[in-house]
Amino acid sequence: MGVLCAAVVLVLSVWFAGTAAAPALLAAGRITPAQAGWLAACVQLGFVAGTLASALLGLADRWPERWFFAAAAALAGVAAWSQSALEPAGPAAYALRLLAGACMAGVYPVGMKLAASWARGDLGLLIGLLVGALTLGSGLPHLLGDLDWQLAYRVAGLCALAGAGLILAFRPGPLLAPRGAFRLAVLREAWSDPRLRLANAGYLGHMWELYAMWAWIGAFLGAGGGPWVFAVLAAGALGCVGLGLLADRFNRARMAAAAMLISGCCALLIGPAALWLPALVWPVALLWGAAVVADSAQFSACVVQCAPAHATGSLLTAQTCLGFLLTVPAIQLMAWVGPAWGWGAAFMLLAPGPLLGAWAMWRLAPQLDRSPSAPGALMR
Repeated sequence: MGVLCAAVVLVLSVWFAGTAAAPALLAAGRITPAQAGWLAACVQLGFVAGTLASALLGLADRWPERWFFAAAAALAGVAAWSQSALEPAGPAAYALRLLAGACMAGVYPVGMKLAASWARGDLGLLIGLLVGALTLGSGLPHLLGDLDWQLAYRVAGLCALAGAGLILAFRPGPLLAPRGAFRLAVLREAWSDPRLRLANAGYLGHMWELYAMWAWIGAFLGAGGGPWVFAVLAAGALGCVGLGLLADRFNRARMAAAAMLISGCCALLIGPAALWLPALVWPVALLWGAAVVADSAQFSACVVQCAPAHATGSLLTAQTCLGFLLTVPAIQLMAWVGPAWGWGAAFMLLAPGPLLGAWAMWRLAPQLDRSPSAPGALMR
C-alpha cells in the first residue's frame, strides 16, 4: 500500500495546481474570481467525462490496471507542465485543466480498485489510506503556488510523471477482479433501493461542500498562506485514516454522519471566527480540513455493502459522476458569493450539504447493520 499511496500523492498534485496559485494571481489582478472558479471546475468536469468514458469503454479492463494508471498519470503530467507555458486563464488553460481531470479518472478510481484488492475486513481503512493520499497530493501545490504559479504547474507535472513510474512497482492483491460493464439499466436501483438512495444523498451532500472548500480555502486565508492551506488539507489525510479505522469497527454510516456534522459546523463557524475571534480561525480550519474529507471513502463502501454484486460497478460510477458534477455549481457559486459577500458568508452556503448528508447517513445506519458486508464487491 505504501507504493500505491506514494504514487497517488505524486499524481494528484496535478488536480489543484491551478487552484493553489489562484490567491496570488487574484491579488496581482492576473485572473478574476470567475476565472479562478473555472480553473477548478474544469478539472471536475474533465474527471466526470473521463470516468464515464472509462466505464463505457471498459478501459480499466482492457489494460492492466497499473499500466492504465501509469499512462493516465503520464498524460496528466504532460498537461500540467504544458500549462506553465500558457496564460494562467483562458480557453487553452481550461482545455488543459479538462484534460488533466479526465486523466484523473485513470488514477483515482483505478487506485481504489488496486487498494481494495488487498482488503481483508479492513476495506474502510484501505480506501481511507488512498483518499488520504489523494488529499495530501491535492495539497502539495499549495506549498509552491504563492512563489510562482508556473513553478506550481511544472512541479506538479514532474510529480505526476514520477508517480507514473512508481505505480509500476505496485503488485495488485489476490482479490483483484474485472469490473462489470457500466449499465444504465441498473441505475434505477440507486433510487428504488432506500439504502442506496440514502447513501447517495449522503455522498451528494458531502461533495457539495468538499471541493468548493478545497478550491477556496486558499482565497479565504489570502496570498502567502500556501503552507497553511497545505496543513489544512494534510489534516484531511489524518481524518481519512482515523475514520477508516473506526468505520471498520463500528457502523460506517454513523461514523460518516459524525464527520459531516463536524464539517458542517466548521463551515458555519469559520467566518464568524474570522470576524470576532481570529485566534480560532486556524484551529477551526484544521478541524474542518480533517473532517471535510474524512468520510469520503465510506460512501463508496456503503454502496458496496448495499448494492447487488452485478450492479456495484455501475452504481459506484453513477455515484461518482453525480457527485463531481455537483461540485461545479458549488465551486462557481463560491466564486460569485465570496468576493461579493465575503468568504465567511460564502462558506456558510456549503453547510447545508454536510448537515443534510449527515441526516441521510444517520437514517441509513440501522439498515446498514442488517446488510451483509461484501469487501470484494468494490472490484466488480
